[in-house]
Order: sequence, then C-alpha cells, then structure tokens
Amino acid sequence: MVNKKNIFILFIGCFLGIFLSITGTVLADKDAERQAVTLPFEELRTFTEIFGRIKQDYVEEVSDKNLLENAIRGMLVGLDPHSSYLDTEEYQELKVGTTGRFGGLGIQVTMEDGFVKVISPIDDTPAQRAGIQSGDLIIKLDEKPVKGMTLNEAVKIMRGEVGSDIVLTIVRKGNNAPFNVTLTRDIIKVQSVRSRTLEEGFGYVRISSFQSPTGAAVQKAIQELKTANGGKLKGMVLDLRNNPGGVLDGAVSVSDTFLNSGKIVYTKGRIKDSQMDFNATPGDELDGAPLVVLINAGSASASEIVAGALQDHKRAIIMGTKSFGKGSVQTILPTGNGGAVKITTARYYTPSGRSIQATGIEPDIALDRLKLEQLDAVNFQPVKEADLSGHLENGNKKESDKKTDKKTDKKTEKPEDEQGVDIRDYPLNEALNLLKGIAIFR
Repeated sequence: MVNKKNIFILFIGCFLGIFLSITGTVLADKDAERQAVTLPFEELRTFTEIFGRIKQDYVEEVSDKNLLENAIRGMLVGLDPHSSYLDTEEYQELKVGTTGRFGGLGIQVTMEDGFVKVISPIDDTPAQRAGIQSGDLIIKLDEKPVKGMTLNEAVKIMRGEVGSDIVLTIVRKGNNAPFNVTLTRDIIKVQSVRSRTLEEGFGYVRISSFQSPTGAAVQKAIQELKTANGGKLKGMVLDLRNNPGGVLDGAVSVSDTFLNSGKIVYTKGRIKDSQMDFNATPGDELDGAPLVVLINAGSASASEIVAGALQDHKRAIIMGTKSFGKGSVQTILPTGNGGAVKITTARYYTPSGRSIQATGIEPDIALDRLKLEQLDAVNFQPVKEADLSGHLENGNKKESDKKTDKKTDKKTEKPEDEQGVDIRDYPLNEALNLLKGIAIFR
C-alpha cells in the first residue's frame, strides 16, 4: 500500500520547489514586487490521490519519473497548442532544428484535435514539391496513428535520415477520403528571400520564412531590382503566402524597410519582459512606390506582423485570403534537468491595437482560390482567315515569309521564372494588374 500522507507531503514539497523556481525566474529583478500565491491544497490532494491509485492499481508498474513528466506535459498541453514540455532529448532536437541542418520534410506544423495540422509547407522542400497544403491534417505517419502523440513525438518521427522515405496519411478539406503521400527526407535549407522582375518597372520579392538577416536580404533584393529597372520601381509585390513566420526581429526589419515612422508591433503579457514595443526608423526603400502584399491561410506569426503593420499604416494593399491567426509569443525556459519549457508569454498587437491571435489578418482585397491556365494550342485551334480554303495571300509578305507561314503544333511552354515559379498564378497576376492600374493613375 502506498502511504497517501507521505505522498501528499512529498508533492507539497515538489510544488513549493517548482513555485519558488518559477518565481525566481519570472521575478529576477531586485525591484520586482513579490506576489503572494495561495497553493491549491484541495486540487493537490486530488492529484496525490490519483497518483497513489495509479501507483497501486495500474496494470503495470509505472515509474515516478514518467508519471511526473506526463503530468507536467499535461499541464502545458492543456494551455494552448504552442506550449509544451521538452525533455533533454527534445530540447536538443529543438536546438538542432534551428540550425537548418537536419533531415526533414519542410513543414511548419501545430496540433489540432489530437492531429498534426500543417500551417504551411516551406519553399523548395519535399513537402512543398509533393503538394502538401496549408490546413492539411496528418492523421498517420508510416501507418502509425498520430492520435495520442505529442507534437514533439510526431516531429521526431517526421525527421530522420536524409534520403529515407515516410508515408503521410492526410485528410484535406474538400476530399472525401484520406490519402497517402510518400515523401523523401532531405536537408532543409531555407532560402529566405527570392526576387525577380515581373514586368519592366514592377518587382517581386518572395519571403519564405523570417530569419535574423531577412530584412537586410529584402533591402538588397530591392536595390538589385531598382538597378535592373533603371534605378526606380513603379511598384512591388511582397509575397508572404505560406510563410509560417520565424524570428521576430526579421519581421520588424522587413516592416521597417517600407515605413518611415510609427509603431510596427507591440506585445503584451503578464510579466515585465513580455512588454515590448518596436518602432520604424526613417527611410522607405521603395521611395513610396505602391506595394501589394500577398497572404493566405498559410501566412502566420511574423508574416502577420508585417502584413498588419503595413495595413495599419496604409503603406500597402493586402491581397489574398485571411491569414492563419497565430499572434502569440513563445519563450523557451531551460529547466534544471537539461530540458526546457516552451510557454506562451505574450500576444502580438498591430500598431492600431488589433490582436492577431485566432483572428488573423483580413485582406483589403479578398481573392478566391483560383488558378489561371493557358489553353493548350494543340487541343484548341480557333478558325482564322488563313485556314479558309482559297483565302487571299497577304500582299505585303515576302516569298521567304510564305514558305514559313505554316501552322505548327509547338506546345505552349509553361511560363516559369528561374526558380520554377509559375508566374501566372491568379493572386500574383491580380497583384500585378493592381500595381499597373495604380501606376496609370499616378
């Protein structure tokens, strides 16, 4: 029999230790005011009673360590999808993941109703090339059900040796049945910024994720676009679609690239360190030229900070579909056992005071999910004058022209840029048309 009284005393001691540890971390400032907290003795009594029943009656013997770790995980998972406990191994995995040198699939994910939900695929990764979409629910990994796994456990399975395969079973909105996708793990190297000229005078910059150097990379891309277009741009498209976010400093720097003054973003939480304000500095790299920002349901966190700041300052037109709605700040707090606690400590707010959390950014111009495609000339040939029997020849043509004036079945090539991006995608086409319209009125 387990001595419940001893267990209760033990847990009171444990929780006092945890409380003092957290208090010491949160209120590290000497001038910080100490707040008295009443321990929930009745709830702790229930906790110790259940602990004792498991130790005594569970079908198999369970170690105290496992029970306590599971209890800690439960406390954090119950808060929100982004808070979690990381043991020593998981904490090391997290640090490895930030280097970008690991075998993976290239998906930004979260947990929803016990399943892994795709926030967005990352550009030029196995997931993006396989057609994984924002909003997809992953219900199995190599035929192993995801239900019951933690997010960290699922991520650990998805990572692995470069060149090895994994089968994802996916449920997608609009599909009647789950389907399998086989992906080959690869080294995930994220090229944060790409750019090109859409048409003379109109630039395009794509940000796939936000890193510390992203702001400088965007500024460099804009200067190169200016040089390639005679020293000035008539307008630019900033593409943040399927950008899952990243480093806050990167988002602030990108926003500052287009703003001369004013607030970019601020955060609010319960502790002093969570109160932060970020403001723009003088200098607009586009010199006031029109800017269209493309977003979709895969635009999250740092992407929403940029879109929200430029929208509030009326510096850009936001176009596309409503963004993901992740407006919370997570802080990693190492623990004494070599692990860490990832806990939500604040919310993001746009300059006008809007919380991004669970609402996202509404575009100024909403677009349906459509795709423009060019008709294949091989399959459809409209009848023209030249096809009519006995038609008159063009009197201005030279003899050499007549010999080559024959129909050819040359297939229309898909218009792509150097990165293989289809420039005829509907939102980008609409953004360019809008910029051209603004340029005409100017």
